[in-house]
Amino acid sequence: MSIKHKDGKPISASKLMDELHRYRKGSVTRRHFLGVTGLGLAASVLGTAVPGLRPRKARAAISGTLSLCTWPNYHNQANLDQFTKDTGVPIQVTTFGSNEEMLAKLQAGGTGWDVFVPTNYTISTYVKLGLIDPLDLSKLPNFDAKTNDPRFTGEGTVDGKVYAVPKDWGTTGYAVNTKTVKNEMTSWKQFWDLAQTDYSGKVTVHDYQLTTIGNALKYYGYSFNSVDAKELADAEKLLLAVKPHLFAITSDYQPAMRNGDAVMAVCWTGDAAQMARDLPEIKYVIAKEGGEIWTDFFAIPKEAPNKEAGYAFIDFLETPAVNAKEVEVHGYPSTDSRVTPLLPDAIKNNPILYPATDLLTNLEFGAAITLTDPARAELFARFKSA
Repeated sequence: MSIKHKDGKPISASKLMDELHRYRKGSVTRRHFLGVTGLGLAASVLGTAVPGLRPRKARAAISGTLSLCTWPNYHNQANLDQFTKDTGVPIQVTTFGSNEEMLAKLQAGGTGWDVFVPTNYTISTYVKLGLIDPLDLSKLPNFDAKTNDPRFTGEGTVDGKVYAVPKDWGTTGYAVNTKTVKNEMTSWKQFWDLAQTDYSGKVTVHDYQLTTIGNALKYYGYSFNSVDAKELADAEKLLLAVKPHLFAITSDYQPAMRNGDAVMAVCWTGDAAQMARDLPEIKYVIAKEGGEIWTDFFAIPKEAPNKEAGYAFIDFLETPAVNAKEVEVHGYPSTDSRVTPLLPDAIKNNPILYPATDLLTNLEFGAAITLTDPARAELFARFKSA
């Protein structure tokens, strides 16, 4: 049988093997491989000769609905649609603005979630509370621990067992509309001071105690993760002073920034990249005092009703070519070294996604204690109700 490229010309043996190698590494999708090599019509014949061309059993055997709990503006809808097209499994998406909300829902039971997206510092708590089980990595053939940067992936493993695999990483800074904000913004002190003066009524903060309290603590030079009583009292004093001047407390702040209701917002990497893509006047600031660096993961709740679909979905998104399409849309850098070469230069050179090393120096990963610390929870409740 003669094999031809999709343009009708014969494909060389070396080109065929090169594309096969890329496919087996996960650098390209099955669709791309079959199209480029012209094997689409012959796939059924070659399936037994080249096992990698057969649809993965994990996806072929699933049914029902997939329930995904995730963050706002965090996925490429085309990828979600493709998963449904490939499997026949529709995806039901629930979004939350904080890890505290996710934890409370799982503790209450009956969420129906098959996959959720926790942040690095929370995973040990989920394990301790028995809310997630170790993952069966044999059901995630597209995940390769060796190609993921260990700086960002370690907290998915507890006591030698993998409970979560990485989705992406990022930072928490703030977004500024430079058409209105003419100040040269470099610090959290400027952010909180100007929120009470020049830009009163035009600023948003996260509906999330970790980042809102954490970045108020940075105003005083304290640790982002502090649970010290005096330091938390100082942060509360600042937050209560700022509260009357805020436009909103929300983790879905893009609409306000885009329509001009807000001109500054506590902001995550991807939201900044998404806004700046459409509105070049949006600038992202990693404050000189520091702040947060984080990794988000995929995990499967112990009580997930459709675990097979959950595994298939995570495996699909861990495919490098699919993961690259995610990054192109949501603007959060992948932890997987196989993904970066697949990205356009405009993304690889974007300082929002890949900040200068010196800007990362003062950033802190969230600490597990902050998730369940009652003092921080009570402080945030008082702030919201003030």
